[in-house]
Amino acid sequence: MTSPGSIVEYIDGGRFLCALVLQDSSGRLRLFNQNGKEIVLPASRVLTVSKNRHQVEGSREDRMALLKGMAEQRAALTGTIPLEDIWELASAEEQNAFPPDFLAGLFFGGSLNDDQTAAFLRAVFEDRLFFKYKNDVVSVHSQEQVEQLRLQRQREQEKEDLLKAGAANLAAIMEGKQITAEEWPERDKILGWLADFALFGSEATNCDLELMRQLLKNAGLHRPSDPYQVLVQAGYWQPDENIPLLQAGQPVDFAPELLAYAAAIAEPSAEELLADPKRKDFRELDIFTIDGSSTRDYDDALHIEPQEDGSLLVGIHVSDVSYFITPKDPLFAESLERATSLYFPENQVPMMPKELSQGVFSLIKDRVRPAVSFLVKMSPDGDILSSRIVLSVIQVKRQLTYSEADRMVEEDKALRLLNRLQLQLRQQRAERGALLLSLPDVTIYLEEGNKVMVSLTPSDTPARSIVSECMILANGIAAEYLAAQEAPGLFRSQPPPKKRLISGVHNSLADIACQRRFLARGELTANPKPHSGLGLNCYTTVTSPIRRVLDTAVQLQIANLISGKGILFTMDDCRKFAGIIQDKLSRANKVRQQRHRYWILRWLEDQIGKSLPALVVNSGPQRINALLLDCLFDIDLPPHPSLQAEPGDEVTVRIAKVDALENTLRVEW
Repeated sequence: MTSPGSIVEYIDGGRFLCALVLQDSSGRLRLFNQNGKEIVLPASRVLTVSKNRHQVEGSREDRMALLKGMAEQRAALTGTIPLEDIWELASAEEQNAFPPDFLAGLFFGGSLNDDQTAAFLRAVFEDRLFFKYKNDVVSVHSQEQVEQLRLQRQREQEKEDLLKAGAANLAAIMEGKQITAEEWPERDKILGWLADFALFGSEATNCDLELMRQLLKNAGLHRPSDPYQVLVQAGYWQPDENIPLLQAGQPVDFAPELLAYAAAIAEPSAEELLADPKRKDFRELDIFTIDGSSTRDYDDALHIEPQEDGSLLVGIHVSDVSYFITPKDPLFAESLERATSLYFPENQVPMMPKELSQGVFSLIKDRVRPAVSFLVKMSPDGDILSSRIVLSVIQVKRQLTYSEADRMVEEDKALRLLNRLQLQLRQQRAERGALLLSLPDVTIYLEEGNKVMVSLTPSDTPARSIVSECMILANGIAAEYLAAQEAPGLFRSQPPPKKRLISGVHNSLADIACQRRFLARGELTANPKPHSGLGLNCYTTVTSPIRRVLDTAVQLQIANLISGKGILFTMDDCRKFAGIIQDKLSRANKVRQQRHRYWILRWLEDQIGKSLPALVVNSGPQRINALLLDCLFDIDLPPHPSLQAEPGDEVTVRIAKVDALENTLRVEW
């Protein structure tokens, strides 16, 4: 029971308040506080009760003056209390819990007044380092507790300082100011956290999420794209940073030890290579490559020889990576993790270090190279008469680009013969049900100032078709060889399409675009299965061992077999590889697709407000799916209010809104 006239103290909103007890009704106190308000408060919230009694009657002003004066007196006393000294004295006692009066008396001595006891408790609440007050008892913290609390306070202070400096510097960077690490020691750490937050948002694991949110809030950075813009302004990211690549965790740089390992791989001489009696010497053949003008990692080459009996001997020569590496090498493990080389308009991420992919492993003109050669004897009508796979030594005589080869196709005998054969092979595959989906290649390139340009290149020019059909030929032969040897491998297959719309060699863009919707998903298995899309009974890929780990693994298996060493990879090995490769390829392909979309959207940003031609691919009651013909980009939009658009129709659409960074596109009729 708290007597009327007592002065009590309680905490409200983090502030200590003095109040005069007017009435105690079953543990609920009616009070008049120092702010001149009458309130009802549970007795459990009271911290101190005065020993002295005061007049309940009196004017409002007199009571307020009494309480405010008392509050000021107690606040002044609180600042004089040396809690650490009192703690040291209390720590020497056997017990660790005391009444407040006892501990206050250690400083004030003798007889205590109400203000001194209240001031001590205020000090305990304001600085919780040494004591804890609960249930009218003050507990003394141990030495360990005090050290932990001190460390916690230090961290909190550091966090507060970090927030203050970080917010100010982020805001300054956003305004275009250059802040150096000397000016802001935490710069790289904070920008690293910000990058993690920009990439993964609430799923970021390498930063303090609450801290980052508070930093951005304090810096006035509220838009979703602000973290990206700050990182670009700071020079931490490039203006067109490859966000999907960073998000995917796809390896980019090679570890120093792997680069050292690669640097130690020497270029072999012809004599060293020909020391293997199974390796054939094809250095005198007119072998040439056909690739894009920017290609530096040449992994396949061709030659053709007319035979005395009127047949043609076609040679598809593939860089023999198996000569240099084994499945136990770190290079193979790294390639398995990367799965494929990635090519972007701004750069490339090779599967193998450039010292190898563009050096020792690459079929560079006039350089002696080990190869796996597919020798195919063909009739003048394009029928395969026989084939064999051999290890070889080659020396490329010509390095042609696609455009050069296209210009030479009629005058150059080898190209003319190969072009005739590719037409025959293509026709044969079409007759076996192959789907020839010859959409143009979308080429994205950057001009000065990162201006995005888009062009369409036919994918079925003579030169491109020669390379394509020869690679399909070699890959099919590789699959048939493994199947004949009853050796496990990595076989690509594809069930028939869910619906067939096209047939034969010549199909319109509209038909091809519509057919894509009904393609069955491809598979990767350790045993051979038909590939409906290519019109082959079995298929693998082995012609790009520098760029695709699937090809590297298949080449290792075949090279071991033709060397007479037997099966290298078991069925279990191949099944394991298939699982890993599918997983890693899925990751890499997602990056490739998202990055392609980004650059197309960047190009479309310059087309806002313009009308572009589009091809209707599918028409439904809610949405129309179409293909922008200038960049072969899939779009969707609501049905036209008055125009009935059907698949195959060419229409005009307007680019209404594009934001590549936000990955948004709105197209209107």
